[in-house]
Amino acid sequence: MSFINLREKIVQVKVVYYGPGRGGKTSNLEYINRKFSKQIQSEMVSLKTHGDRTLFFDFLPFDMGKIKGYELKIQLYTVPGQVKYNATRKLVLKGVDGLVFVADAQEAMREKNIRSLNQLHENLKEYKESIFKIPLVMQYNKVDLRDQGIPILPTSVLEQDLNSKLKVPYFEASALTGYNVPETLKKIISLTVVSVQKKLL
Repeated sequence: MSFINLREKIVQVKVVYYGPGRGGKTSNLEYINRKFSKQIQSEMVSLKTHGDRTLFFDFLPFDMGKIKGYELKIQLYTVPGQVKYNATRKLVLKGVDGLVFVADAQEAMREKNIRSLNQLHENLKEYKESIFKIPLVMQYNKVDLRDQGIPILPTSVLEQDLNSKLKVPYFEASALTGYNVPETLKKIISLTVVSVQKKLL
């Protein structure tokens, strides 16, 4: 649930980038950090523990205006991708308002994508949140590797594997080049803001 500062009239919204290890979550945040530096209010913080990395920073969205008189502040987080860091991932999900699931479009990553999405589903349940109700955007990352001859899953297969039941918005993307990274971000912010608005009386 978003954090509301009544005195300063700020709504703080938490968006988490989730997905399998080395899928491009960190690259997404690094690209956003470079591209939108004027809107970023804080340093990007990287918490490292034994090869596990969690990144976060505060982000002030553009053109959003106020929600019922409240300023909006978005916090962007990534979770460590490797399975052994599930406890950290669970912790980062606490209080989440919106999610971007970053899937790795390489054929070799098909099973890992599915496993990671199932684990997200389970982790959210522990906080009594439903993957079917929380604002969520799918990002099929690394489509640029197709140009290097690396086998990439067709979007139709990724949709079937990951989004046939959820039916959430999705983007093909390349976090390294920035292709559809801002579009993914804008979509999750707009979905999350609509959701938060409903909760603000």
